Amino acid sequence: MIAKKVQAMLEQQDVEVVMTREEDTGLYDENASNKKAQDLKNRCALINETQPDCVVSIHQNSYHEEYVSGAQVFYYGTSVDAQRLAETLQAKLVSYLDPENTRQAKANESYYLLKKTEAPIAIVECGFLSNWEEAKLLQEESYQSRVAWAVAMGVMEYLSESLHQ
Repeated sequence: MIAKKVQAMLEQQDVEVVMTREEDTGLYDENASNKKAQDLKNRCALINETQPDCVVSIHQNSYHEEYVSGAQVFYYGTSVDAQRLAETLQAKLVSYLDPENTRQAKANESYYLLKKTEAPIAIVECGFLSNWEEAKLLQEESYQSRVAWAVAMGVMEYLSESLHQ
């Protein structure tokens, strides 16, 4: 739901949005031996074919310690543009959702999606489903809208700055 809200908000601002999927299904063949690998490969292919100005992949996090909470954004460590996108998104998530959140945008060299995508890309972990308070918030329509607003505003700021460089 958050991704669709972001899509609607960006499209209202005349931003062309390409979703890697429209439904809650993977991009793989049912008889694939490794559905997750095929899904990721197909997402990367779609992104690289489309050549977008930026990519935002929206997720919910989980951790073995219930107390862990807070939105966090990841980017591929050697991409200056992806770092700028991730830091912009992280700042919006903190300011619009949780000013107490001390998480920073974080480089990651192991996530397949980050490694294999040519466009500046950020993975947005909107919160932790393993934290019962945050999981409850993430189910609320109003909170999902606030998360989507933060992401959309981060994308708009990134695109605006990119145009002026």
